[in-house]
Amino acid sequence: MRDVLYLEQIEQAEVLLKPQRVEILRQLAEPRTCTEVAARLEQTPQRVYYHVKQLVAAGLVEQVDQRKVRGITEGIYQAVARSYWLSPRLVGRIGLRRARDELSLGYLLDLMEEVQADVAALDRTAPELPSIGVSGEIRVPADRRQEFLHDLQSALQDLFTRYGGAEGDAFKLAVACYPKGTDRD
Repeated sequence: MRDVLYLEQIEQAEVLLKPQRVEILRQLAEPRTCTEVAARLEQTPQRVYYHVKQLVAAGLVEQVDQRKVRGITEGIYQAVARSYWLSPRLVGRIGLRRARDELSLGYLLDLMEEVQADVAALDRTAPELPSIGVSGEIRVPADRRQEFLHDLQSALQDLFTRYGGAEGDAFKLAVACYPKGTDRD
């Protein structure tokens, strides 16, 4: 099972984005038959099978085994990924792209779309996938915001200068700094 399946085709998204199919997909985090899923969701096996067929056709679920039960062959299905990410490109850009500076929200949104696509494309089967994720909260008084942003930009520029040669493995660095919203559960 993959960590992430990045959905870039509208047909896959259409199949996935039905509440009952999402629930079936959750049940298929572990290999199960349609009968087992139906019992858990209090549905008929036929109804679950219909939705599983749609999920299989879209590449979101796969048959991993089968077994005979009273002379009938029953498929055992499993989700192909632990997470399903919808590409922002499924909708596409609405309106004209505006010139954005690095301090604008629009630039940050574009950057996040790019990072999401890059991370989804990584080969998670590689024996070593060197990466780092860092997240934290910094409190900056209003009168020191410009100083903070300047210091952050200088620190990053120093890294780019020190490690920006043509030799070695290429890494992409994306840093996002934005006002913290309200906490989500």
